[in-house]
Amino acid sequence: MTATSMSTPNPDHVALTRRVQSSFERQGMMVHLGAQLLRVEPGLCEIALPHSEKVTQQQGGFHGGAMGALADIAGGYAALTMAPDGMEVTTVEYKINFLAAFAGGELRATGRVLKAGRRIIVTTADVVHVDDSGKVTDCAVMQQTLVPVPKTY
Repeated sequence: MTATSMSTPNPDHVALTRRVQSSFERQGMMVHLGAQLLRVEPGLCEIALPHSEKVTQQQGGFHGGAMGALADIAGGYAALTMAPDGMEVTTVEYKINFLAAFAGGELRATGRVLKAGRRIIVTTADVVHVDDSGKVTDCAVMQQTLVPVPKTY
C-alpha cells in the first residue's frame, strides 16, 4: 500500500514513488515481517511495521533488531529518493538509540535525508510506537551513512 502526502502528485513524484515501491517489494525481510510503505517524498520515506510474533523478543515486545531494520530501511529509502537514476544505496553504518520498549500496535519509522552528496548520503530516522488507541510515543532514533552504488539487476 503506497500513500503520498501530495494531493496532486507531479510526474516526477509518481516515478520516485514507483522507484521506491519497486525496490521495497524486493525487500524479502520487510515483506516477511509485514512492513508497509506509507509515504515517499523527495528526501523522506515512512514505513510501518505491525506487531506480530515475527518481530518480538522473548518478553513479547518489539525486538531491537526489528526496530533497527525498520529505521535502516526508512533511512535507506529516503536516501534512494536522492540518488541518481541507475543507482541504489547501501548502508555503510548506523547508530541507533532505543528510547522505549513496546508491545502491540505498530512501529512507524520516518527516514529523512540530512545531506545528499555524490559519495555519501547521511540520513536520520525517527521510530515511533502507535498503540491501538492512536497514541504516538517516541521509540528510537537513528543516524545513518549510505553510499550510492550501481544498480545490478
